[in-house]
Amino acid sequence: MTQAARTNLPDAIDVETAADAAGVEAVVSAAFGPGRYAKTAERLRATGKPAAGFVLREAGRVIGSVRLWPIVVGEVQALFLGPIAVSADSRKAGIGADLVAACIAHARTSSVGGILLVGDLAYFDRFGFKPAPDVVLPGPVDRRRVLWLGVGVETARGPVAIP
Repeated sequence: MTQAARTNLPDAIDVETAADAAGVEAVVSAAFGPGRYAKTAERLRATGKPAAGFVLREAGRVIGSVRLWPIVVGEVQALFLGPIAVSADSRKAGIGADLVAACIAHARTSSVGGILLVGDLAYFDRFGFKPAPDVVLPGPVDRRRVLWLGVGVETARGPVAIP
């Protein structure tokens, strides 16, 4: 990838390629285990194709990964962020924050109203994410963990669907 093609990404973060698939799966599996398939967020992701993905590689190995998935919230086109995964030996280095920043930069250049995720407000509020109490995911979820970052639409409400 040329430097010009990645100017809106944090340093060292690259756009995911097909060659990264096995590395991404390894990092995600190690971070979340097989129990992730029972989560509503994972089941939502399983029905679509990613809109974008970002990775951090070290010595040719994927050590961090995140994807964005196209969704509709009510009638608003949006992106669903996750999962964010960082290899155990690379945590606490700010990689997760850089991956989130890459997602936000991508969303700001896309024609979407915002980014939805299921996560900890204590972590994501620094990026501007806010609780989204009026968003309804298709399955059980801790409502306190449903968060929204508006990049075109300040708030989101309604059911989440795959376009």
